[in-house]
Amino acid sequence: MPLAKVESARFWRDSRFCDMECLSASFLTHEYAPHAHDTFSIGAIESGSQIATLRGRREETGPGDLYLIDPGVVHDGTPGGEGYRYRMIYPDTKLFIDILEDVTGKAFNATPSFAGSLPRDPQLAEAFHNAHRTLESGAGALESDESMFSVLAAIFARYGSTIVLPIDTKERSAVARARDYLIENFDSDLGLEELAKIAGLSRAHLIRAFRREYHITPHAFLTDRRVLVARRLLREGHMPADVALQCGFADQAHFTRHFKSRTGVTPGQFRVG
Repeated sequence: MPLAKVESARFWRDSRFCDMECLSASFLTHEYAPHAHDTFSIGAIESGSQIATLRGRREETGPGDLYLIDPGVVHDGTPGGEGYRYRMIYPDTKLFIDILEDVTGKAFNATPSFAGSLPRDPQLAEAFHNAHRTLESGAGALESDESMFSVLAAIFARYGSTIVLPIDTKERSAVARARDYLIENFDSDLGLEELAKIAGLSRAHLIRAFRREYHITPHAFLTDRRVLVARRLLREGHMPADVALQCGFADQAHFTRHFKSRTGVTPGQFRVG
C-alpha cells in the first residue's frame, strides 16, 4: 500500500472485543514521545518505516515486522524516511488471556508476555493486517472473531512467554517507591527534591536509577501517567478541558500536545472513537 501524502489517524473501540482500542494511521512527521500503555500494544507496519526505541534499544521497522509490546513497557516512535502507515490494537491482559483460552480450550494460569523485541515475520504481519482490516470494515462478529482470535493465538504461540519478576534490590525498591508516589499523586505539582526524599536517594541518583529501571525520566513517567488517567476519563465521557485540569496539566493546549505525542490522536478524537 503506497504512503499517504497527508497524515491521518482513525481510532475506534471495538465492541466485539470488549471495547478494545484500535488504531490505523499514516504518519509523515508525527513523533511519539516515550510512553507506555496499560494494555498490550500489538501491530505491524503496512508501508514505510518507523524508528522506535524499546527497552533501551533503537531499531527501524518496516513491512513484515511486528510490534509486540507488554503493558507498562516504555517505547517511542518516529517516522523513518518518508513516513509510515501502520495498524495497532491494544488488548488488556484479561482480554488477551480470554482469547488464548478460547483458542486453545485450556486455562492459562500465568501472565502472558513478549520478549520485548520487534520480530520480523511477514506471514504473521500480513495475517494481522487482514484481521485488522476485517475489524475496521465492520464485518460480522464471527468473521471478525475468527480472524483476530487466530492471529493473536499464532503470534503468542511463536513469540509469547510468561512474565518472570526480576530479583529485588535496594535501588530497585527505591525507584519503585518513587514510581508509586508519582502514580498516587499524578495530579499534583511534584518536585524532584520531594520525590528524592520518598526514594531515599539523591536527586541525581534518582534520575539515573529511574531511567535505568524504566527507560524514562521521572517527569516523563509523570506525564505518561497523567495521559493514561486522561484516557480513562475521556472514555467515561468527560470533556477534554475538564480532564486537563483533573490530570494536572497546565491548560488544554498543554494537555493536547502531550496526549497526541503519546497516542497519535487528539483528546477529542479519542473521546468519540
